[in-house]
Amino acid sequence: MSHAIQDRPVSVAARRPLAQAQLPRWTPIAIAIGSIAAAIGLSLAAGWTSKVQWGMIAALFFVIGTFAITTKVEGARQAKDRVATSLVWVCFVLAVVPLVSLAWVTISKGVEALDPYFLTHSMNGVLDAEAGGGIYHALLGTIEQVGIATLIAAPIGLLTAVYLVEYGKGRLAKAVTFFVDVMTGIPSIVAGLFVLTTWTLMLDFGPSGFAGSMALAILMMPVVVRSTEEMLKLVPNELREASLALGIPKWRTILKVVLPTAIGGITTGVMLAVARITGETAPVLLLVFGTKLINPNPFEGAQSSLPLYVYEQYSVGTDAAVARAWAAALVLIAFVMILNMVARGIARWKAPKTGR
Repeated sequence: MSHAIQDRPVSVAARRPLAQAQLPRWTPIAIAIGSIAAAIGLSLAAGWTSKVQWGMIAALFFVIGTFAITTKVEGARQAKDRVATSLVWVCFVLAVVPLVSLAWVTISKGVEALDPYFLTHSMNGVLDAEAGGGIYHALLGTIEQVGIATLIAAPIGLLTAVYLVEYGKGRLAKAVTFFVDVMTGIPSIVAGLFVLTTWTLMLDFGPSGFAGSMALAILMMPVVVRSTEEMLKLVPNELREASLALGIPKWRTILKVVLPTAIGGITTGVMLAVARITGETAPVLLLVFGTKLINPNPFEGAQSSLPLYVYEQYSVGTDAAVARAWAAALVLIAFVMILNMVARGIARWKAPKTGR
């Protein structure tokens, strides 16, 4: 009898699991629209005029509404998953909105004074309160100062990372790692004060673009060390072992195998470090001093830079000066964006090609 029951075929309907109710795909969009409307209505009723408050209240309503509706339809377990997804989206929006707002304000205000004349002329003979002038001297100073800082920091950072990954053992390696971590958090003004004390006061050198470049190099080195170190750690040890098994010295293995394998990531890290120091103002203000004239010699005399130019023009406060400050800020953002695009392009170009 029991065998007969076990051998009895089970119907398709009995084998099919019970269908679980699911929310339609447009539910998050509907909840978001409803949350925004509820937040605006509550804020207007309470007399709140800050759009930031509206956004925070809408985000809170979105998370609460998602949890409540999903729990009602799909159950508590699925609701927790949707709430986690909603928190990720809310954090993403909170991070993107300030960036988009910053870019929009800078572009809308910067294009008013941005033209070829602005890019090819300096402020020589132009009063800060007057219209006209340009940023050629500041742009030239930024390129020279950042270029010299890169020439100083990139080789030192690269060799330090190679030592930590390939040779570093014991207390010395731990000490180097510790000081690299400490340098990562050094404020830019401290680096400027250090160079000011040693280079300007003790050695009695005057202001110059090279002095600013040394301070920028101090800020750039730990970023290069950290990024290069992580890229070198990603190189498979099998490549090193295969090279050493062929009798190739370790230094040549590093030069011919390890570094070419990680060159894409190393280049990206260097370019990102360059983008990080491009907007520094405090070291330039202390060591370069700024000038309205074009000074192509970074080793003698005061220079200017784009961050310092923005600070000086905005401090004047007139309409013409503020317009120049916004235009220079737009050029600075474009400069950094170009560097990041170049870094990503080099990383993709140097990335190992995988065949299908």
